[in-house]
Amino acid sequence: AFILPIEKDPTTLQYSTSIDMGTPPLTLDLVIDIRERFLWFECGNDYNSSTYYPVRCGTKKCKKAKGTACITCTNHPLKTGCTNNTCGVDPFNPFGEFFVSGDVGEDILSSLHSTSGARAPSTLHVPRFVSTCVYPDKFGVEGFLQGLAKGKKGVLGLARTAISLPTQLAAKYNLEPKFALCLPSTSKYNKLGDLFVGGGPYYLPPHDASKFLSYTPILTNPQSTGPIFDADPSSEYFIDVKSIKLDGKIVNVNTSLLSIDRQGNGGCKLSTVVPYTKFHTSIYQPLVNDFVKQAALRKIKRVTSVAPFGACFDSRTIGKTVTGPNVPTIDLVLKGGVQWRIYGANSMVKVSKNVLCLGFVDGGLEPGSPIATSIVIGGYQMEDNLLEFDLVSSKLGFSSSLLLHNASCSHFRVVWLFHFTIIQQSLIHLVMTDE
Repeated sequence: AFILPIEKDPTTLQYSTSIDMGTPPLTLDLVIDIRERFLWFECGNDYNSSTYYPVRCGTKKCKKAKGTACITCTNHPLKTGCTNNTCGVDPFNPFGEFFVSGDVGEDILSSLHSTSGARAPSTLHVPRFVSTCVYPDKFGVEGFLQGLAKGKKGVLGLARTAISLPTQLAAKYNLEPKFALCLPSTSKYNKLGDLFVGGGPYYLPPHDASKFLSYTPILTNPQSTGPIFDADPSSEYFIDVKSIKLDGKIVNVNTSLLSIDRQGNGGCKLSTVVPYTKFHTSIYQPLVNDFVKQAALRKIKRVTSVAPFGACFDSRTIGKTVTGPNVPTIDLVLKGGVQWRIYGANSMVKVSKNVLCLGFVDGGLEPGSPIATSIVIGGYQMEDNLLEFDLVSSKLGFSSSLLLHNASCSHFRVVWLFHFTIIQQSLIHLVMTDE
C-alpha cells in the first residue's frame, strides 16, 4: 500500500498533499478533493517532462478518461501539456467554481511512500499515470488556481472514477481498491495527517486504527451531481443517514430530506473542500434549537452568534473532556444501525479567546445548483476520524473520534518515516563509498 502526508492550511482550511510529476520531477502541492474525478494541475513553463505522453483523441484511454473534447494547443508553442489532437476533459476548481478544458496525458508520478511489510518506506515511481493539466491562459482564462491555498498547483481527485488516484494505483499494483483519510486537526508545522491508498493496516500511534472502524454502505446517487453534469450516476460519496440524535434523543426533522429522490436531490455526501458541515435549513434549524436547549440545561451560556455559525457560547462555561469541549453529542444514525458520533472536538469551533460556536452552517437549498444535497459533511467534522472508502464493496468505514483511543490524525509519523528513509539511503551510500 501507499501513504501520502496531509497538511492543513491555516487560512483556507484546505487539506493538501504533495507528489512529483514527470522527468525531471516537478513537485506539485495539490488540494485533496474527494469529489473531483482525476488529478489535475497547472502545467506552466516549469513542466517540461521527457516522459510525458499525450492521450490522443478517440483512443481507448480517452474514452476511459471520459474525454469531452478534442483540443489543440492554441496561441502557444507546442510543449508538454500543450499538444494537438489531444483528449480533453474539464478540470473543476471547487473554490472558484469554474472549469476549463485540460489536456489528458500520461507521465511518471513519484514520491509515494510504500507502507508494505516491515521495511522502511521507499520512494516509488508510477509510470504512465493518467492526469490532466491546464496550460496557463491557454483558453484566455486567467487565475485558474483562484481560491486554492497559496502555493497549491492543482487538485488531487479521489472520486469513484477509472482515472482517480486510488483506482489507478489499485490496477497497477494489484492493491485493494480502497483509500483512507485521516485529516489533521491542526495546521502546526510537521503535524500531518495521512492519505492511505491500497488498504490497511492503518498505523496511527499507538494503534492500528482499522480495528476501530464501523461500516455503512456507500450509496450511488443515480443522477449526476457535478461538477460536470452528464448522463452518468454521481461519482461522489453518499451515505444513508436514517436519523439524527442529540444526546441520544432523535431530532425532529423532515426525514424525506435524508433520502435521495428520483431527481437526485436530498441525501448526505462527504466533502473535503467544504470546511464545515452544511445542513438543509429544515434540518439545521431543529438541530441548532435542540442543541441550544440542551446546552442551557448544562448551564452553558449562549453569546452573540459569529458568522457563518448560528449558535455560539462562552467557552468559560464549557467543561473539557478527552474528546474536546463537554457539549451535547450528535449522532448520525446510518444504515445498518451504526452511529457516527460527533463529539465536541468536531462540533465546536473556537472563533475567539472565550467563544466557541457550533460548527455547522445553514446550507439552504444550494442556490444555483441543479441538484440540492440535504447534508454535506465537511472537513472539520472528519478531522481526527479515520475514514476508509472501499470502492468495490461500496462501504464506508468510520472510526468516530480517534481521541477516544488516545490517537490522532495530527502526528509526526509521516515526517519521521520520510527522514528515516533519507537516513537509510545516506547510510547505504556511505557504506558503498567506503567499500
